This record gives sequence, structure tokens and C-alpha cells, in this order.
Amino acid sequence: MRGIADTGFLVAFANRKDAYFPWAYALAEHLQEPLLTCEAVLAETAYHLKNSSLVMRFLETGLVRLAFDIESHRPALAKLAGRYNDRQPDLADLCLIRMSEINPTHPVLTVDGDFRIYRRNQRETIAVIMPPGR
Repeated sequence: MRGIADTGFLVAFANRKDAYFPWAYALAEHLQEPLLTCEAVLAETAYHLKNSSLVMRFLETGLVRLAFDIESHRPALAKLAGRYNDRQPDLADLCLIRMSEINPTHPVLTVDGDFRIYRRNQRETIAVIMPPGR
């Protein structure tokens, strides 16, 4: 399996007490390559887990791979920010929307229901993998 990792997935994977830990752990067992992600997601994950060392280990062990440069995509991110201003997306969400445009065969692994509303390339739904019942 391949995909794009959102903060909720990474937090759930790292925290056995998280309600979505079994879901995240089961998904991680089926990974064929590192999940793509961005620095904004890693910053959020480190904040929520209160553990930057653990987030660095995600990179070192190959759970995730940085695959996005904000500066290179700044104009597209600004358009997405304007388009979704009413939803007040954070930078990580904007980066993941853009990453889904660049990597259309990679679903976003998330617990965030906003990814059912967000669209890539203005009209296309974003493939997501979410916990059952979300």
C-alpha cells in the first residue's frame, strides 16, 4: 500500500491509547513504501505527541518520507487557502490537498473528515483511507 500521511494517522500510530491506534497500526503493516508527507504534518504530529524524537524516527525508519516543498508550491497553496477560507484549513491540510494533486494514486490516510469536502484540481474528490465509522 502507498499513501499520504496526515497528522491524525501518525498520532494514532504512535499512541497506543489513541482510539484509532488499531486502525493505524493495521494499515502500517501493509505499507509497501514510505508514506509521503510534508513538514507541516510532522510539526503538528510532534506537537500533539510532545515528542520530536519519535517523529524523527518515523523518517529514519522509513515510515514516512518528506515529499513536498512549500516554496515550490506557494502559488497553488495560496489559491487553495482562498478557496477553502470558510473552512479555515491549516497549512498541513493545504499541503496534503496539493500533494494529492501531484500524487493522484496515493490516498490520504487521515481521521479528518474535511478531506471528504476538500477537492483536488478544483472538482475531483480526494481518495482517503479513514477509520471505520469516520
